Amino acid sequence: SMSPQSESKLYNGSDKDVSSSGNKLTKKESLKVQKKNYREEKKRATKELLSTITDPSVIVMADWLKIRGTLKSWTKLWCVLKPGVLLIYKTHKNGQWVGTVLLNACELIERPSKKDGFCFKLFHPLEQSIWAVKGPKGETVGSITQPLPGSHLIFRATSESDGRCWMDALELALKCSGLLKRTMIREGKEELASTCELSFESILLVIPARFNDSDQFKDPDLYSDKSDREGDEESDSDTSERQDDSYIDLDPNEALRETPYLEQSHEELGEAGEASQTETVSEENKSLIWTLLKQVRPGMDLSKVVLPTFILEPRSFLDKLSDYYYHADFLSEAAVEENAYNRMKKVVKWYISGFYKKPQGLKKPYNPIIGETYRCMWLHSKTNSKTFYISEQVSHHPPVSAFYVSNRKDGFCLSGSILAKSKFYGNSLSAILDGEARLTFLNRGEDYVMNMPYAHCKGILYGTMTLELAGQITIACEKTGYSAQLEFKLKPFLGNNDSVNQVSGKIKLGKEVLATLEGHWDSEIFINDKKTGVVDTFWNPTAELRQSRLTRCTVPPEDQGDYESERLWQHVTRAINNKDQTEATNEKFILEEAQRKSTRERKAKCEDWAPGLFEQDPVTGEWHYRYADTRPWDPLNDMIQFEKDGWIQTKVRHRTPMVRSASVISLSNQGPRRDGNCKCQVGWPTEQRSLSCFYTS
Repeated sequence: SMSPQSESKLYNGSDKDVSSSGNKLTKKESLKVQKKNYREEKKRATKELLSTITDPSVIVMADWLKIRGTLKSWTKLWCVLKPGVLLIYKTHKNGQWVGTVLLNACELIERPSKKDGFCFKLFHPLEQSIWAVKGPKGETVGSITQPLPGSHLIFRATSESDGRCWMDALELALKCSGLLKRTMIREGKEELASTCELSFESILLVIPARFNDSDQFKDPDLYSDKSDREGDEESDSDTSERQDDSYIDLDPNEALRETPYLEQSHEELGEAGEASQTETVSEENKSLIWTLLKQVRPGMDLSKVVLPTFILEPRSFLDKLSDYYYHADFLSEAAVEENAYNRMKKVVKWYISGFYKKPQGLKKPYNPIIGETYRCMWLHSKTNSKTFYISEQVSHHPPVSAFYVSNRKDGFCLSGSILAKSKFYGNSLSAILDGEARLTFLNRGEDYVMNMPYAHCKGILYGTMTLELAGQITIACEKTGYSAQLEFKLKPFLGNNDSVNQVSGKIKLGKEVLATLEGHWDSEIFINDKKTGVVDTFWNPTAELRQSRLTRCTVPPEDQGDYESERLWQHVTRAINNKDQTEATNEKFILEEAQRKSTRERKAKCEDWAPGLFEQDPVTGEWHYRYADTRPWDPLNDMIQFEKDGWIQTKVRHRTPMVRSASVISLSNQGPRRDGNCKCQVGWPTEQRSLSCFYTS
């Protein structure tokens, strides 16, 4: 692989050139020039490869992998992938070199495996050696200190997602080694300076948070503008009275003092199917992406990685989490469904309905800053009710988003908090959304606890960018004994387009399977009733269904506080929409600087950050909405639910004392739970955790 300049140098003295340019060089002299260029080019190529091998900053990916020597034994070795080569060491500190695999000679293939984990094979199709004779420091001995085969290697990664990431990264190193080496060595730093990119804290797309699998995040990066918050804190200081009574005492005819909401004018929705999950990165954007590689080190704090703006969705993650409730009417139906099995089916249908809404292409929302809040509301025309959504960024290290969703009139609320983690692997990335969502049906005292699939994005640096969901999901209701299990599947390495976005699952009562589910989460899913053998369509986001989405209402920017997402990020958003990367970078920097400054001030005064709308249970560590109200709706007394300044309240005819209980069962006539532990306590519903899970793509 030669640069265009060296190519022209090399052919400068050819016969054709002599005649065409009338050059007076003799054949002998022209050969001399060619030889000189040839030697220089050889030196350059050698130097390029060696600097790639020795430069500690040029790494596509590194991790422990098991490698098979003899048929029976696996050896755990530290593998460092660089453009064109895979270096294998005995220890993590790159000590004791085992061997160097020359990737340009290799083919790569997935290998079926009975055991857990994921196997793949690097091999020379003509049975030639895949090993370099010399080591990274010029060693000639120890090339293969293990009894490893000469023409192939079999690797085992611990999980399917890790294995696929390795395959992606190897493919990148195989196919792009020339381009990678050159851009990383020559242009790495200069290019970074010239393309003014945004330093987004996390590295990608859907990824709502830091890469904080380890605790490398020591840099205090919190946010609050002290002068603005002081007023709030004073007004919130006496919350005891509010908590005891979240009803508001008004003359029934008096107008409400509530937050104004307007119907959302524009909503961006990606196309159905694979189209909205794949994106080919344009050529002019590719050069930006290569610079990402220069910034990444295995295990580094990826919050420092600079992200080009063309992969940003101009809205906050707190806003994105609300995408899950456009079909909250399924929950309204479930709440009044008398049969527990049918209730579970409706909950599962609502769960699946949250995934098809995606922005155009693959985009990553902003990471919320501490103290940031977001609120919105959906109108249910059939039941003449409203579903309110309130969220707040309650922690910055680690990044935790807490949320609460309520529609008391229709009989449900949801609660939780989500910690988002990401793993980056060179050409691909997994976003893990940690936490549980707790859905409560107020009239039944039933809690449905659920978790989230992870998002796997590949083709970040090379090939077509695609986003898939994967993982095992459980939705369980302890009180009724019903549960559902869903498995989101990654497309197999050699699969066709039909194998994208597959999901399968079952609905059970105790251990008995009542029905199985099979299909695609973004198109049709079928349900097979085990007793009758009848197969029906369970879910299908047709054009009609998409049109029946609830209308979302948002707060106009002029009525928002300084810390509400849309207003807080308005200048960054405007710059991104105008495709002005420099301006977007500057505006984001201003926000981050203010955040760091107030963190330093708090640290100096030894103060902790105190969220406004959520509080943390000191025992369980879970986050709960301060004004949560899980009482069943009383049609005789309750008139309307509304929201003011982040506080969801109910307008009533007569004030009644509010007793908080661990479960509504104690207030209803349904008798004690199966386990007989009917607790009544002051506090919130026990163990409320997370749904902000509900965010994908």
